[in-house]
Amino acid sequence: MVTLDRKLVRDLWRMRGHLTAVAVVACCGVAVFVTMQSAYDALVRARADYYDRFRFADVFATLTRAPVTLLPRLRAVSGVASVDDRIVQEVTLDVPDFTDPATALVVSVPDEGRPLLNDVFIRSGRYPEPDARDEVLVSESFAHAHGLRPGGTLAAVINGRWQSLRIAGIANSPEFVYVIGGAGVFPDDRRYGVVWMTRTALGSALDMRDGFNSVAIRLAPGADERSVIDGVDEILRPYGSPGAYGRDEQVSHAMLDGEIRQDRVTGIVVPAIFLAVAAFLVHNVLMRLIALQRGQIGVLKAFGYPDGRIAAHYLKLALAAVVAGAAAGVALGDWFGGGLAAMYQRFFHFPTLAFELSARNIALVVAIAVAAAVAGAWPALRRALALPPAEAMRSESPPTYRPLLLERLGLASLLTPVARMWLRALERRPLRAVAAILAVGFSCALLVVGQFGLDALEETVRLQFREARRDDVRVALREARGPSVEQDLAHLPGVTRVEAMRVTVANVRNGPRWKRVTVMGLRRDGELHRIVDARGAEIPVPANGAVLSASLARILRTHAGASVELDFLERRRRQVHVQVAAVVDEPIGLFVYLERDELSRLMGEGPGYTGAYLRVDHDRLGELYDRLKHLPAVSGVTLREATIRSFLATIAENIRISVTILIAFACTIAAGVVYNGARIALSEQATTLASLRVLGFTRGEVSAILLGEQAVLTAIGIPAGLLIGYALCGWLAHLLETDLYRLPLALEATTYGYAGATVVLAAVVSGLAVAWRVRHLDLVAVLKSRE
Repeated sequence: MVTLDRKLVRDLWRMRGHLTAVAVVACCGVAVFVTMQSAYDALVRARADYYDRFRFADVFATLTRAPVTLLPRLRAVSGVASVDDRIVQEVTLDVPDFTDPATALVVSVPDEGRPLLNDVFIRSGRYPEPDARDEVLVSESFAHAHGLRPGGTLAAVINGRWQSLRIAGIANSPEFVYVIGGAGVFPDDRRYGVVWMTRTALGSALDMRDGFNSVAIRLAPGADERSVIDGVDEILRPYGSPGAYGRDEQVSHAMLDGEIRQDRVTGIVVPAIFLAVAAFLVHNVLMRLIALQRGQIGVLKAFGYPDGRIAAHYLKLALAAVVAGAAAGVALGDWFGGGLAAMYQRFFHFPTLAFELSARNIALVVAIAVAAAVAGAWPALRRALALPPAEAMRSESPPTYRPLLLERLGLASLLTPVARMWLRALERRPLRAVAAILAVGFSCALLVVGQFGLDALEETVRLQFREARRDDVRVALREARGPSVEQDLAHLPGVTRVEAMRVTVANVRNGPRWKRVTVMGLRRDGELHRIVDARGAEIPVPANGAVLSASLARILRTHAGASVELDFLERRRRQVHVQVAAVVDEPIGLFVYLERDELSRLMGEGPGYTGAYLRVDHDRLGELYDRLKHLPAVSGVTLREATIRSFLATIAENIRISVTILIAFACTIAAGVVYNGARIALSEQATTLASLRVLGFTRGEVSAILLGEQAVLTAIGIPAGLLIGYALCGWLAHLLETDLYRLPLALEATTYGYAGATVVLAAVVSGLAVAWRVRHLDLVAVLKSRE
């Protein structure tokens, strides 16, 4: 072992406390990177494999009904590689030992062979027999929620007829990686599922043996999606199609794509914060070590050691801590990543979702960690290299004394002697103080960001299901019905109020910009579904004109008072111009709101409603559910409180796990910054503190002098961190925004209080560890050392 290497080992042992703090912070950053990047890779890999093996379609279209003789024309569209016609219908289910009404999307599969596109993956059981008209496949999430197994039974109302169904197998499909009901916002596995039924059985039940009402299309390589959609729309328009759409508008794919993008963003932003703090700690440690070893550096230079070897020696010290932290972070990230993959497997329904720790990710994150260490070490190394041997062997000149800013302002009487010592130390090293404040601030900001997910989702639930929606039950009708539907529904058991509504689909245009959206016709004096903005203020349904979601208005670059074109995509395909009466900021979806009868008039129809909101006497819910299950006109039922409970049991629980991990990591930053700063201050002020002890100061007074500087930095860093956290939350909300959902920038006061209190607690714990060292300060050894 060469001389400098022996010195390196001794320095590593002597600086073990400082370097451990660096390693732990680097470990956290690397662990987050490995976890999120590997989760991102796993999702991308699983999606690509699933889509390819089971032939996920590129373009989708629904229609009222078309004959199978139309299929050759669809296959002849330029850019189309294959076409799979299907029959799709939402039905009401009766599940054994479950009183609530459940809804299923029934999708046809070939009697023999497998679907050409959107094939099914059989998790257990078998494919339905061709001659077994009552055998079905059930989606895995729905079956798991109800404990259904092959050989079990269900009942369904199909085309007004009650039918018993036998479960042949449990299955998944790339079309339903993420299962949401037609009227739902969040997944509800107990009340919404997918059922696959043979083409002959479903066609017979719906009187559609030689027809289809859904089509899936695979594009040829290099085909233009837009031109294919236009060609398909031209063919299917006479058959009641509201327009074909690509994968980006397919709900399951869009939700999965949003999660993948979120992993990508989180895997970049959060590790960057941790590694930046690690670089700051490396800088502090090396600056202090080089200051303490000025004489040794001068001797090494005098004996002919080149600058490169001296710089490499100190760089090895930094790299040893960071690389050790990176190694631990890789192992920790591998463990967290396995748990995250298991959570994703419960949430997204892939045949397999394998978490793999790739050599590329390990090499990349280690390289980034090393770069952070070098960036933090370089200013200190440059200082060491600039020292001439003769100057290095002299003690460092003491800082130039000058009064504090407060003293120069004539406010010295406000400061105690101890407070002057704190502020003087900060004022003499302003850059280091600012960096320490930012490091503490980022730990506080991470706590705010972690809690932001829960706050935003709770705010979404409050706005969407407490302020906007005040119904108990939402009923979807199989087809539009006249005004008498309100009276019919009002006579159901326990119903105390009914508000019918109209829902359709339209392309909204403003010049060359357009978007396919849901158009909702609401009752003007409605109480059960109101239009509510992000502040909870109600926006009245206009008698004339439309209310647009703020995100839709941004896409179209329009505003209140302007005019947009509505191109209705069903039946008569009318095009009309309406004025934008208001723009509303909503967290979910892109919507256009109109008065319900005005919507019917614009569509060229008489009053007609496709669903209704019901307020119900809760004591009679059981009777109502039983009636709704058997009503042929009802295609689906959504229960507001059940939807909220399902959401809290799935999405919110997953977020809490992530938040807990992030909190632990943020506390590590706070503790590491305060501990490292206090240890460095102790080494810098050891002689002063020992002299004070000899002069009669108590251990508590000496500890207060030492830790007071860190307390000031923490006190300034916390409010700075709250501001940084707010800004980061706004930035992340913007990065993660999609057409399907937007995170409202909502942060509770308790989140700020919790973040601040957590950082204070971490600082106190690390401060106590340093105070323990002050209690065991060797006064004789310190006072004998040369400065």
